[in-house]
Amino acid sequence: MTDQSFLPEATTRAEFGPLIRLSVPLMTGLAAALLIGVVDTAMISPLGTVPLAAAGITMAVCIIMVSALWGLITVISVQISQADGAGEPARVAHALRTGLMLCVLGGGGGGLLMLALYPALAPLGQPPEVIAVLLPYWASMAFWLIPFTLFFGLKSLWDAIDRPWVAVGLSYIGVVVNIPANYTFIHVLDWGLLGAGLASILSQSCSLLAAVTVLLRAPSMAPYRQRVAVAWRDVRAQFRQALPLCIGYAGEGGAYAMVGGMMGWLGAEALAAHQIVNALAGVAYMIPLGMAGAASIRVGQAVGAASSARLRPIVKASFGLVILWQAVAATLFVFGGRWLAGLMSDDPAVIELATALFVMVALLQIADGVQGVVLGALRGMSDNTWPSVLTLIAYWPLALPASYLFGFVLDLGAVGVWMGYMVGLALAAIVLPLRFWRLTA
Repeated sequence: MTDQSFLPEATTRAEFGPLIRLSVPLMTGLAAALLIGVVDTAMISPLGTVPLAAAGITMAVCIIMVSALWGLITVISVQISQADGAGEPARVAHALRTGLMLCVLGGGGGGLLMLALYPALAPLGQPPEVIAVLLPYWASMAFWLIPFTLFFGLKSLWDAIDRPWVAVGLSYIGVVVNIPANYTFIHVLDWGLLGAGLASILSQSCSLLAAVTVLLRAPSMAPYRQRVAVAWRDVRAQFRQALPLCIGYAGEGGAYAMVGGMMGWLGAEALAAHQIVNALAGVAYMIPLGMAGAASIRVGQAVGAASSARLRPIVKASFGLVILWQAVAATLFVFGGRWLAGLMSDDPAVIELATALFVMVALLQIADGVQGVVLGALRGMSDNTWPSVLTLIAYWPLALPASYLFGFVLDLGAVGVWMGYMVGLALAAIVLPLRFWRLTA
C-alpha cells in the first residue's frame, strides 16, 4: 500500500519531491521502449535511405496501434493506483489480472489490424520502392505489439504501487538484448529489415519474461498475486472504461501517423528525415510523458484516498517541471539538430531537411508537455470521454487540414506539414487545462 503520510499538506511545493521521485523512473523506463526504436533507426540507416524510409512508414502506423493500446494500459494503471491509494491489495490484483486478459486481446487485435492495413499503403501514395522492401519489418512489428502490450500492462503494477525502479530494470533488459540482437540479425546474418523486427520481438519478449518471473517469485509481490475471481464481465467493464481512452490516444497517434503519411507523399528523403526526428524527439518526449504518468498516478492515489485538495497542487507542480524540461529540449533541438541528424544519416539532403524539422519540433515542446500532463491528470480522475473528444477535435478537423494547407497548398513541404500539426497541439494545451480547472473548482 502507498504511504500517504509523506504529504502532510496539500501544497504545490509538497508535490515536487514525490513527482520527481516517481517521474524519473517512469521517464527512464519509457525511454527504454523508444531506445529500441532509436537502435533500430541507427542499425537500419547504413542500409540506405529507402530501408530507413520503410522503417519510418512502419513506425508511423505502429504509433497508431501503440497509442490505442496505451488506453488499455492507462486504465490498468489508474485502477491500480486508485486501489493502492485506498489500501486494497485485492483490488490491485483484480485490476491487474483483468487488465492482462485485456492486453492479450488488445495486442493480438492490434497486430491483426496492422497486417490488414498493409495493402492500403500503395493506394495511400507511399513510394513504390519503399513498399517493395517493407513487408518483413511490417509483419514483425505487428507481432511485436503482443509482448509490448503485455509487458507494459505488467509494468503499470510497479509504477502504480510506487516501486517504479523495478519496472525500469525490467524495461532495460530489452534494451540490453536489442543492441547485439539488432547488429547480429541485420548485419552479421544479413537479414536486413526482417532482422530489425525480429530483434525488437526478442528484446521485448525478454523483458516480458523477466516481469512475469518477478511477479510470480518475488516475496514483495505476494499481496498482488493473490487469487481473485475475474469474469468476462469484468474484462468488458474495463474495456468500456478504456474505450474512450483508446479512441482518444489512437486519434492523437493517428494524426501523428498521418503526418508521417504526408511525408511519404514528399518522397523517401522526407520520410527518412521524419524518421530521424521522430526517433530522437520521441526519446526526449519520454520526460514529459513520464511526468504525465506520474501526475496520473499521483492524482489516482489522491482520488483513492479521497484527498481532493491535492489535485491542483499535483498539476501545478507537474507544469513547472515539464515546462522547464521542454525548454531545455527545445534548445537542444535548435542548436544541435544538425549534429543529431548527422549521427543518423550521411545523406546531405536528409540531414538538411531533418535539421529544419528539429526546429519545428523545438517550437511545439512546451505545448506538447502541458497538454500531456493535463491529460494524465484527467485520466487519474477517470475523466476519459471529454478529454478524448477534445483531443480528436484538436487534431483531426484542425491540425491535419492545416498540415495539408501549409505543406501542399502553400507548398512549404515537410516544414509546413509540421507547422500545421502545431496548431492542434496549441489548442489542446489551452482547452485541456481549462477542463481540469473546471472539474477541480
